[in-house]
Amino acid sequence: MSRTFHHGERRIRVRAIRREEPDLRKLAGALIDLAQAQLEADTERQHKRRKAAERGPSRRPGSRKDAA
Repeated sequence: MSRTFHHGERRIRVRAIRREEPDLRKLAGALIDLAQAQLEADTERQHKRRKAAERGPSRRPGSRKDAA
């Protein structure tokens, strides 16, 4: 398993290697990493939505609505 960064986005890769018995520690670690990455992405998305909602609708100064 390797972690790479692509344009600021974290990506996790998992390569399959056939074995008699799967390495459950590595598999569990990969699943935990995926769950953490998903949780971080969801949390960041919620944070951005809350910030945008607190600011309200955005208007540029000098727009037609402000000129009246």
